[in-house]
Amino acid sequence: MPMPTGVRHGHVTQKKLNSSSSTIVTANIFAEGPRIIQRNSSGSERRPSVMDLFNKDKLKGLGGSHTPSKGSPKNSPRLSASKVAKLSVRIESPPAVFYGNPSTSSGSLISGQLVLTVTDPEITLTEFKLVLVARATFKKPVSKDCAECKHKDSQLKTWTFLTSPTHRKAGAHSFPFSYLIPGHIPATTHSILGDLEYYLEGKAVTSLNETITNSHPLDIQRALRPGNERPSIRLFPPTNLTIRVVLPSVIHPIGEFPVELEMAGVVDTSLKGIVRRWRVRRINWRIDEQVKIISSACGKHAAKLGGEGKGVLHQETRSLGTTDITSGWKTDFDTQGGAVSQEFTAAIKSNSHPACDVTSPTGLEVSHSMIVEIVVSEEEVGVKGRVIPTGSARVLRMQFKLVVTERSGMGISWDEEQPPLYEDVPNSPPGYERIEDFEGDLDNEETLRDMR
Repeated sequence: MPMPTGVRHGHVTQKKLNSSSSTIVTANIFAEGPRIIQRNSSGSERRPSVMDLFNKDKLKGLGGSHTPSKGSPKNSPRLSASKVAKLSVRIESPPAVFYGNPSTSSGSLISGQLVLTVTDPEITLTEFKLVLVARATFKKPVSKDCAECKHKDSQLKTWTFLTSPTHRKAGAHSFPFSYLIPGHIPATTHSILGDLEYYLEGKAVTSLNETITNSHPLDIQRALRPGNERPSIRLFPPTNLTIRVVLPSVIHPIGEFPVELEMAGVVDTSLKGIVRRWRVRRINWRIDEQVKIISSACGKHAAKLGGEGKGVLHQETRSLGTTDITSGWKTDFDTQGGAVSQEFTAAIKSNSHPACDVTSPTGLEVSHSMIVEIVVSEEEVGVKGRVIPTGSARVLRMQFKLVVTERSGMGISWDEEQPPLYEDVPNSPPGYERIEDFEGDLDNEETLRDMR
């Protein structure tokens, strides 16, 4: 017998008949769930029990089932309660940049406003403050699952805007703040072993114990002004080779920089009738970044390192760029001692994301160096001018310190923007030691009104 189905008055009805019993499931498309009615062989109804309502086998595949279908999401959308207010930080000052070394920098001045936007008709604030936080993140902490070992926070400045409970109506309310960041603190750094970041964290607490927070990242940079070029001389005994390399005082993460290389003593005429000389075959340069960090443990895991105040030193070196030069140098064997000169440009790879040089009290240290390798081979020149390779070769390796810093651009330090100070203040106008009253008559043409 075919199974009759149909929709009547907003209900979906499905019937299943057999010789012993029949089950009728009626699902209302406007109701929350199905209504189950069972009939026995005699045709009398039996009210469903509580267990029948929770029997997934009887509800499986029906339109009123609470079991989600295969293509439907597992979690239904939830509506979060709206907050009574929200916080935002508005920076009004130029970007924070330290000019000069940490020992000489005068710092950077920041200013802005902490904006409280109230959505309720009125709220009562019991606490309202803004904190400048320095956060050190260790990517190889002592305990991987411990947040205190991974992050270390220190407060640099706190602004407290309330001294007593205050009522605020709906709308935006601004609270200005300013601070001179000391120039000796390290700049914002992101390295392969750890990060150093700064945040402006606002916090407001209402009378109903509702907490409103906002965290605004603050990027602090350091820019070193370029100075005179740094020449370096390297000797390579037992040969007479001498190499002079000229590098800029500072380099930048983006952009090329020139390198000058001069080699002297390439010709040796100490042996009678035999001239020995060195010929350049290849020049290679490489820029390396060295990162060191000390991961300290929290109070709970200090026992792993033998007590508090101890840490684990991590070091890692990576290459930021390298190039082989096989031609382009100038060779002069006719001058006294001979000479080889080469000028080339080097740069940090654009996708390497380098970190600027920094030394932090938290144990993070980033430095850079440039390695230059020159492959030379020896040859002899006979009486008749015949050149014979001797089979001797050397690799001349040199390492130079590089200082990587941000570009200063047209910016100047905050203390150079203030009006000039006059140390030698001139004397004030002469004072009147004795004042006497005027007695007499004024001229006809002169009146008191004219004297005003």
